[in-house]
Amino acid sequence: MNAAERAERFVALHASGCFALPNAWDAGSARVLAASGAVALATTSAGIAWQLGRRDYAVSLAESLDNARVLIGATDLPVSADLEDGFGPAPEDCARTVRAAAEAGLAGCTIEDTTRDPASPIHGFDDAVARIRAAVQAARAIARPFVLTARAENFLFGRPDLDDTIRRLVAFAEAGADCLYAPALPDMAAIRAAVAAVAPKPVNVLIGPRAGLVPLSELAAAGVRRVSAGGLIARAAYLHAMELGQAMVAGDLPRLATVPPGAALNAAMRGAEG
Repeated sequence: MNAAERAERFVALHASGCFALPNAWDAGSARVLAASGAVALATTSAGIAWQLGRRDYAVSLAESLDNARVLIGATDLPVSADLEDGFGPAPEDCARTVRAAAEAGLAGCTIEDTTRDPASPIHGFDDAVARIRAAVQAARAIARPFVLTARAENFLFGRPDLDDTIRRLVAFAEAGADCLYAPALPDMAAIRAAVAAVAPKPVNVLIGPRAGLVPLSELAAAGVRRVSAGGLIARAAYLHAMELGQAMVAGDLPRLATVPPGAALNAAMRGAEG
């Protein structure tokens, strides 16, 4: 399936209903998630960094896109990339990143309003909107569909200001973003408020509210169109490996017997050799 066909499928997924968008970090995880029934995949900047033996936010644009190409090659599903802050502070940086993402074959990407500066982690409102506007213009110049998702990161960076978050989401929507995303919203009321503010544009939610996770059906009933996992699945995989490694080193070999045989994994990987 070519890039245009995948992109068209990705756009269609946002038209109605609510779908899960699990985040893969390598070819194997992409195949496992596809075998689990996923209809599309996202990358995870955290998962890419851990795969490379680094901390989160320590990956370049080139490395992110190399990883995306691996995921694209592993399955026939649409893939959207977590492209952090657009890999630069200026609007043109975001535009250049979107163009590179499209050239890599991605069906979409996310751009955050973060700065990478711990002292001032969120771009000012006007700068944030200008960055998304430039990203949208680049996306619209692509000769096929491309889902540009704009992220308002307040709640992930110690700024629990729902009014400002919604103000940013609305401005990003008005600038032309195809999907809106504010990770770590505190509760279902906040999620419903975000959905209502940008309707009818689709909203992505990171797993669910911080007050407590809810079933996908409840998020769907609130009007959410897309639910991603961020680095959660990768984190679970690596932490489980860490726990088993610690058990083995400590001499608790029976603990390893709790791991299921690899038949299901081998079935998910079938065809990888070709």
